[in-house]
Amino acid sequence: MDSSIASRVGVKLRQTGELNRRSFLCRAATWSVAAGIGVHHGFAAESNSMNPRLFTFVGGNSGPWTVTRFKTVVGDPIAEPSKIDIVPGGLPGFPAGAQWMLKGVTSNVRYVAREEKVELEARQAALGRPEATHGALIPIRKNAKWWALTQDERRAIFEERSHHTAVGMKYLPSIARRLHHCRDLEVAEPFDFLTLFDYAAKDATAFEDLVAALRVTEEWKYVDREIDIRMIRPG
Repeated sequence: MDSSIASRVGVKLRQTGELNRRSFLCRAATWSVAAGIGVHHGFAAESNSMNPRLFTFVGGNSGPWTVTRFKTVVGDPIAEPSKIDIVPGGLPGFPAGAQWMLKGVTSNVRYVAREEKVELEARQAALGRPEATHGALIPIRKNAKWWALTQDERRAIFEERSHHTAVGMKYLPSIARRLHHCRDLEVAEPFDFLTLFDYAAKDATAFEDLVAALRVTEEWKYVDREIDIRMIRPG
């Protein structure tokens, strides 16, 4: 190898080494930030999965929410925990004392028209209000017939015939909700949706009315697995 080629190779190797060093330092900085913000009730979130739309629900013996009622509405049951923790992001492993973990991501609002979306955004409340000490986590799975439908066919069932959005809006802003999609994840989950609600104690009856109204709709005929978890947290 002549001296000019050797010189160019040496420069290239030094550049590659510097790029690798910078890449490592960048990843290390990201891991440090993740370690700092990803700890929630004793569980460390995955350092390499800081998706701001991802949430992990842990049923076990620790967490801010105490389970007060647990019911398998339809389909296979899951273990009944005493506590629920909600962790932003993922978890690197199964936490000690956990009986199950369910994951889902928030996404864009689906099956709604523009005017419905605008009204929803104007009326809905955010989770975590101080007075909202009561909550519910409702995981559901819809059957293959539902997923075989086209988008417009699902929209017709969801809103035009079941009036899902219109029913929900009757209870805004007293009842806050956040929907998590599970089918959007890389690894298959046991449910399609995880819906988290919170509300004040005085609105507990209203929440029962909301759930009852949705379960008699045509849309719910496609639900083949549902768990209803009620819970409270300190005010």
